[in-house]
Amino acid sequence: MFRWVVLVVLGLFFLLPLAAMVEFTTRGDGNTWSLLVDWPQLSATYPDLAEGIAASLEQALLTALLMLVLLVPTAVWVRLRLPGLRPLVEFICLLPLTIPAIVLVVGLAPVYAWVNYFLGGSSLTLVFAYTILVLPYAYRAIDAGLSAIDVKTLAEAARGLGAGWFTVMVRVVLPNIRSAVLSAAFLTVALVLGEFTIASLLNRTNLQVAINLLGKSSATMSVAVSLAALVLAFVLLLILSLFGDRRKASR
Repeated sequence: MFRWVVLVVLGLFFLLPLAAMVEFTTRGDGNTWSLLVDWPQLSATYPDLAEGIAASLEQALLTALLMLVLLVPTAVWVRLRLPGLRPLVEFICLLPLTIPAIVLVVGLAPVYAWVNYFLGGSSLTLVFAYTILVLPYAYRAIDAGLSAIDVKTLAEAARGLGAGWFTVMVRVVLPNIRSAVLSAAFLTVALVLGEFTIASLLNRTNLQVAINLLGKSSATMSVAVSLAALVLAFVLLLILSLFGDRRKASR
C-alpha cells in the first residue's frame, strides 16, 4: 500500500508541471502546437528557433556517430588485447561526469579558439565537446553490453575462420551488443537535446539556447518547445527501457 502511495505522489509530482505546461501553451488562440508542427511556417515565424532545432538534431546525430566510432572499437580492443588498461580507460571515460559543465567549458575555450580558426564557428563544432560530455553514459552502456557476452571467444572463433578485424567488429561483436549500442545512442541524443551550458558559454546555437532566447519574446512557444523536447527525451528513454527488458526476457 505504501509503495502505491509513493508512486502516486511521485506521479503527481512529475505530471502536474507537465499539465501546467500544456495548459499554458493552449491559452489564447491555441495555434501554438499547430504552428510547432508546421515547419515552413515555424521557420518563417521563428527562424532562430528553427535554426536551433535543426542544429540540435544534427549535433545529436553526429555526436552519436562519433561516440560510437570512437568508443565501441576502443572498448572491444581493450577487452581483447589490453585488459590491464581497462581501469584507466574507464577512469578517463567517467572523468567528465565529475567535472561541472562550466569548468569543462573553461578548459575547452582555448581548444575551441583553434577549432574556430580551422573549422569556423559552426554550431556543429559542439559535437567534439558533446562527445566528451556523453562518454560516461555511453561507456557504461557499451561496457555492460560487452560484459554480457564472451567477446574474446567470439573474436577468436571468427579469426580462426579467417575473418578480419573489421569483419569481427561489424558482423560478430556489434550484433551481440546491439541493445547496448542503441542504449548509448539514445542516451546521447537525450543529453544533446537538453544541453545548454556549453553551447551558451561557447556562443553556439542549439535547441536550448534558442528556447532561452525565445522565452524573452514568446513565452508560450518557448514552453511548448521545451515540453516537446522533454517528451521526446522521455519517449527515447522509455523505448530504451522497453527494449532492454525485451532483450532480458528473450535470454
